[in-house]
Amino acid sequence: MLTTESVSRLFNNFNKLRIMVVGDVMIDSYLFGSVDRISPEAPVPVVAVSKRSERLGGAANVALNIKAMGAEAILCSVLGDDRRGSSFIELLKEHNMPVNGLLTSKKRRTTTKYRIIGNNVQMLRVDEEDVSDLDAEETKELLEKFTQIIENEQIDAIILQDYNKGVLTKNVIETVIKKARAKHIPVSVDPKKKNFLAYKNATFFKPNLKELKEGLNISFKDSSIATITEAISMLQKQLTADYVMTTLSERGVLIRYTEDQQFKATHIPAHQRSIADVSGAGDTVISVATLCLALEQQADDIAALSNLAGGIVCEEVGVVPIDKNKFHDETLRLMIR
Repeated sequence: MLTTESVSRLFNNFNKLRIMVVGDVMIDSYLFGSVDRISPEAPVPVVAVSKRSERLGGAANVALNIKAMGAEAILCSVLGDDRRGSSFIELLKEHNMPVNGLLTSKKRRTTTKYRIIGNNVQMLRVDEEDVSDLDAEETKELLEKFTQIIENEQIDAIILQDYNKGVLTKNVIETVIKKARAKHIPVSVDPKKKNFLAYKNATFFKPNLKELKEGLNISFKDSSIATITEAISMLQKQLTADYVMTTLSERGVLIRYTEDQQFKATHIPAHQRSIADVSGAGDTVISVATLCLALEQQADDIAALSNLAGGIVCEEVGVVPIDKNKFHDETLRLMIR
């Protein structure tokens, strides 16, 4: 059970952690403006741009959430040898984050998502990307960088952040989990459908409800907690994961785990929020869950804290990392009785 003292101690201990994030990185590019008319050329709104912004996205947003919580984040990924790749590295340096885990490839483009925001509402997104799997040479070079880091640096946990952009191939997934397990480093996974069942022996697995259904190739109209728990049980047997936590949007999260050699499941309802944008909420959830996992927190507390953090970032427009001070205060207000 969390107390005021244990929460303060936990948030302070986040500062001691070093978390590696392996997966698909991207740039989130924004055009912000106002809309007050429809185009005469086509029935579409005209956005009068007032501000532009470029942000670290994908697995890099997970790294930003880790850093925002006071820990150090080390990214391991592949960029294109292009202008966007250079911009990505500059953004990383602006955040004082290491670049030694990044591989630049002449065979790929740096994934960029362009979002047009009018009157604080996302109106259009345009994606520029390559989604083919890494080839053998790229895989070898990336895994060499990964191995060098975990062999020579303190790593307290690893997050595999999958956006189906080709970095997390089955070879990369299996090698990372095998090497991490050999060094007793916990591995958290934020999956996508393509390699959903490739993450065997991961420590913590976090699909959303849609991903759970697609990944298991099942469909159930009855989305009761009991039905979802049964599906999670099926998944957990296949992956042999210690924890499976499914995010349920406005219904909160459901976590299944082992305790005293028995499986238990806990449903944590969502807190009522004024939702502005759900983009990036999953990144925050996996970040906070992994930090808590690295500090060996109880499963119920991991679920409750990451659920709360994901809700907080939904109040902001665009993909933004968690505000640690706000999160700390909200934890004390909502979770301490």
